[in-house]
Amino acid sequence: MSNASDKIPSVVVDPADFSAVLERLNKIDEKVEFVNSEISQRIGKKVGRDIGILYGAVTGIIIFLLYVLFIAPYLASLGISI
Repeated sequence: MSNASDKIPSVVVDPADFSAVLERLNKIDEKVEFVNSEISQRIGKKVGRDIGILYGAVTGIIIFLLYVLFIAPYLASLGISI
């Protein structure tokens, strides 16, 4: 039942070559992580900008409504026209 294809292949590698390959793989991994973090940071900036625009619009609408509903009638009752 045992074939040559069932055996685990074994390879002897020079430790210097092995560590060189591992070093190259680590550099590639660092570059991939850096690119992923840059992409995430750009997405975060876009989301932050959109949320800031939304908060600014909501704050402006609230200030406008407060002026129209409360401040303008109060000033008009005092006889002050703006």
